[in-house]
Parts: sequence; structure tokens; C-alpha cells
Amino acid sequence: MGLANRPKILIQLLSGGGLMCMTITGHAQNPSGNTIEILDEVVVTAPQSDEPLIVRTNPKTPRQPIPAHDGSEYLKSIPGFSQIRKGGTDGDPVLRGMSGSRLNILLDGQQIYGGCGNRMDPPTAYVFPESYDQVSVIKGPQSVLNGAGSSAGAVLFERKESTFQKPGWSGHGGLTVGSTGRNDQVGNARVGNSTGYLEVGATRTESGNYQDGAGRTIHSDYTRWSGNGALGWTPTADTLLEFSTTHSDGEAAYADRSMDGSQFERDHYALKLIRKNITPLIQKVDAQIYYNYVDHVMDNYTLRSATGMQMANNPDRKTTGAHLKTTLAVTDKTSLVLGVDGKQDVHTVRNGSGATPASAQTMLLAATRDQDMEFSQYGLFGEVSHQLSKEALLLAGARLDSHRGEDSRNCLSRVGGVCQQAAGNTTQGAVDKETLPSGFLRYEQSLPGDQGVWYAGLGHAQRTADYWERSKFSPTSAALATGTSAFLTTDPEKTTQLDLGLNWHQGPWQGSLSGFYAKIDDYILIRWSPAPTLTRNVDATVLGGEADLAYKINETMTLRSSLAYVHGDNDTDNKPLAQQPPLEFRLAADYDDKTYSAGVLWRLAASQDRLDIGSGNIVFGGADINESAGFGVVSVNGGYRLNKEIKLTTGVDNVLDQPYAEHLSNDGLAALGFPANTRINEPGRTVWVKLSFDLDR
Repeated sequence: MGLANRPKILIQLLSGGGLMCMTITGHAQNPSGNTIEILDEVVVTAPQSDEPLIVRTNPKTPRQPIPAHDGSEYLKSIPGFSQIRKGGTDGDPVLRGMSGSRLNILLDGQQIYGGCGNRMDPPTAYVFPESYDQVSVIKGPQSVLNGAGSSAGAVLFERKESTFQKPGWSGHGGLTVGSTGRNDQVGNARVGNSTGYLEVGATRTESGNYQDGAGRTIHSDYTRWSGNGALGWTPTADTLLEFSTTHSDGEAAYADRSMDGSQFERDHYALKLIRKNITPLIQKVDAQIYYNYVDHVMDNYTLRSATGMQMANNPDRKTTGAHLKTTLAVTDKTSLVLGVDGKQDVHTVRNGSGATPASAQTMLLAATRDQDMEFSQYGLFGEVSHQLSKEALLLAGARLDSHRGEDSRNCLSRVGGVCQQAAGNTTQGAVDKETLPSGFLRYEQSLPGDQGVWYAGLGHAQRTADYWERSKFSPTSAALATGTSAFLTTDPEKTTQLDLGLNWHQGPWQGSLSGFYAKIDDYILIRWSPAPTLTRNVDATVLGGEADLAYKINETMTLRSSLAYVHGDNDTDNKPLAQQPPLEFRLAADYDDKTYSAGVLWRLAASQDRLDIGSGNIVFGGADINESAGFGVVSVNGGYRLNKEIKLTTGVDNVLDQPYAEHLSNDGLAALGFPANTRINEPGRTVWVKLSFDLDR
């Protein structure tokens, strides 16, 4: 697609390793000027990038594997993504081998941080994908519009503006049932007219403990639910004022640790103002303020048999933030986005223990919350797009962020309520302030004959250490009792990355290729073993990329393949960079005549022997443990479109009931019967059926 011909409607070329077809979501015009409604695909498994370094997908469309129940599960179907696994839910997303705060997650424009110090609840744990209208992935440090420090990229879970030109309503709903008691319900309705609208939605998902391909039951059951609403005022076609709110909760069992999550409560409130076409120069103003509160409880008695001392931990996190973005049409060839953003978040924790679950719960509720850390960030940014010619586009951006962190902990580690450091926390009351720049420059060039585009971009992002990294011990700590905090000893991480790529189509062929090479100064690495857990800076080099190729045999049949690879080196220690996913390949064939569909997907992962034993990421116990075996998994799916509004889809994941584990899966807990250094296996054969509908009146 040529740079000068990028469409105004939402175009999605969905492909890459699964049952897919090229589709346009929305409406198009035929030569006579009549509107043509183009139906979307019945079942999908992975989207393909149509714009340089950007992937956009529709999370309401059924996909294989079984439709995702949280944000990380959804993202792992996109080439380049993998997942840090710990059982049935709440995995941490990993893009090109980078995880945690390197990947900014925005929920409808807002940043949310998990409360759990052991990373039970990454931001994607509070996402039910189907309740959003679009998911956008920006790869690499190639935008400055989505918060500070996004060196790996950014993921945007987005809801569309529910504006109505005339009185009307729309609705979406879905029901999913599957193996191990999987049962999902989702519903969303919008009603309004030219002056305003009301939107309400609800989700619920649950599953029992799954069995792996060897017939072993994995401690992994969960239940999650959420409700959301929005009230909008649209006094003119170019003005929107919206108030939105969300409340959610749930519980989840984990096979990799001695506690489960018995509460995942989240409250959110936001006020958004959008004003368009203010003057010929000022095309758009986008302002938002928001409040997010996460109240998380973990314990060792609610979701598992109570033995020994009963313990509960209750962290919470309060995040308030805002942004203001102004889009300027500087000339007919140049647009500029200027903006400011900022946020403050406060983390507290309280604990309880007792001989029985009741006594532990009583102690927890009676305990006072102790603030352990507080953070703030304020940023100024600008991003420009200039059309050099019909075939060439130049993009550039820069931002500057002021960060402040304060350590309020009086102790670094407690056992049975007793502080393990005789001197307490030597950085209690310490304040760390940093001002960090980021920016990028990218050139895009259309191919001859409007057959695609190639691009080259150079980006730089600096990231301050997050809560999880600062909460560990300093690199000089040799013992728990005398260890000192890493709060002040962890330097900001600095990533400089080159991105090159090509999106191409000709006749029945379509493909894309993207590659990257990054030098990372002061990469923040966690060493989990031997104890104590340390945070240290190293220099690193990371390179890799993604590729996909599709061949359309005829109007109903397509062959697809995708490949993703990342290679990381710890240059300081002259060893592999820890927790890097292996080479992954997908091959698929699909049939789709817009009424019936059928497809087969073969996913293969290579073995991984590039390790740094004991080192890894911020997830509790997220370290390299041993070499992982490669695997191949076959899945099939089918679908039937009853009409343009209702679809019935079904699938069988892991048809051959293969026992396998992802390389980035944590090792299982010994108390749950897992031998030492044994990863948690993935689900065995899984059957699912989904009924979904979309109404527009």
C-alpha cells in the first residue's frame, strides 16, 4: 500500500500463521459509488503488519488458540510476542525478548501498574480483550506518543468513540465454552444520538484446572469479571466529552509459587475531551485525566489446601495521570503532534498471618497499610510527519521525561514479621531524580507500482528502573541479612535501536519482513539465584525480527507462514542474555468462503540452549533454569457465519495432545509435585466453541 494512499477507513490485513484472509473492516465504495459491506474473517490466529512497525487487530473476532481471556494471552498470537507463563492466566507479555516496563501497556489511553511485588498481576491481567474495539502494537522505540521509556514498544487496548449521527444503537456479545470448564461471557451495548451516548459492558471468564498432554492436572483455575460504562456528550460533530468507569475483580491459582491471587480488584475513572477541526492549523486536541486503583490480595489458603502457617499479603497501587495532545496541520504535507503527559503512583502493602485462614484474614484486615515506594513522571513530547513526495515519508519525534522515585521502606525483607536486616533499609527516605530523553527518526518509501513500502528507522529510549527492579538487593549484596537496597544503585536503561523492514504484495503473494539491531547500555538484569535476589546493570546487544508470507491459491484458499527470532547477548559478562524466547515458526492453510471456514495451524518452537542460569526478568522466579526442548503443536478450527451478524466458531487446540512447555514458562512449585527445574506444561488437547454477534441499528 503506497504512502499517499493510506485509507481513511480501518484496514486490516490479517494473516500470519493461521486461518486468515485479507479483509477490510468497514465499508468501501464500488465504481458506481454504492457502499459495499465487506464481512470480516470467521476465525483468525495472528495479524500481519500493514503499516511499518504497527500491527492493528480486532479483538472481537474469534481466533485460535481458544479466544483469549486476558491481554497477554491475546498478544502471544502476534508474531514477535511470547509470554512468561506461570499456569492458566496472568502471564507477562514479551515482545522481541523484552518484557516488564520496557513494553508500555495503555488501556484506553491510561497507564496502569500491577500491585503484586511478585508480578501476579501485570497490566494485561486487568484486560478482557473482547471488551475493546482495537489492539494496536507499535514495535520498537519508534514513537514518543505513548508514555516514557517504551524501548521494546507499546501496546494500546482501545475503545472507539461511540458517536452517533442519528438515533441508534449497537451491540456485541459472545459466549465461549471449552475444555476444563472454560466458560466466557461478554456483552457490550451502545445507544445514543447526535448529542450524546451511553455505553455499558460486562465480561466474565472462568476455567478449572487444566490437564497437560501427559494427563497431569495443573493448579491453574481462575475466575475473572468486569463491568464498564461510559457517558458521552457530543454537542457538535467535532466535540466529545466522555466520562468512563470500570470495576473488575477475580481470583487465580498459580503452579509456580506458594501463594495464589484471591483478589484482583480494580477501579478506574477517566474524563476525556476531544475537539477536532478547531482551526485550519489546529486539527485536534485530545485531553484526558484518569485514576486507577488496584487492590490485590494473595494468600496460601483460599485456592489451595491450607497447611502450615497461613499467610496473606495485600499490596495496592494508586495511579493518577493525564495527557494533553494537540495535532497541528503545519502544511498540507506536514503534521505535528505536541503534548505533555504525567502520572503519579503510590504503592502500599499490608500483611497478615495466623494458624488458621480465619486468623490470618483477621490479622490482615486489622493491619495498617505501609507505603513502600512512590513515583512520579512528567513528560514533554513532539512527533512530526512530513510527506517528502508521493512516495516518501519522513517521521521524527522526541520527548523529555522527568522522573522522581522515593523509597519509604523501613525493611527490605521480613520473615515471620521479623526484619532480616539489622540496620533496616539504609535507603529509607532516599529520593532518586532523573531527566531522560528519547527520540526516533524514520524514513518510509513506497515500492514501484504501489506494491508496498520499505522503511528504516533509528530510535533511542531511556527507561528508569521500575518498582520491581528497585525492590531487589544491590549488586554488592552477598547475604540477605546484610544486603542493601538496589533503589539508588540501578542506573537508567538506554536503548539505541535500528529498525529495517519491508511490507510487500504482488498478485497472489503478500509478505512482510522486519528486522532490528539494538545496543542497550545499562540493561537492567535480575539475578534470582543464588540468593539474595539482585538487580544489576549490564551492557547488552539484541537483534532479530519477524517475517511472514502468504499465498492466495484462489478466492477461498490461502497458505500462510510466519517466523520470529531474537538473539540476545550479555556483553558485560560475555554470555547469552537471560530469558530470550526460541525461534518460532508457524505454517497454516485455510478455507473461507465467507459462510463456512476451516483451517489448520502448525506451530513449531525450536529448542533453546542459550542460557544465563539464575538470571532473568521481574516476574517472581522468572529465571533461566535449563535448556528447553523444541515442540510442534497442531490445531484445527472451523466456522459458520449464520448471517452478517452472527458467527459460530469452534476449534481443537493441540489436537495430538502433545505434552510441552514454553521456554519462558516458570518452573513448578515442589509442594505441588513438580520436580526441581521442571517447567509448567501447557494445556493438552482443548476443545472450544464460540458464538458471537454484532448488531448495528
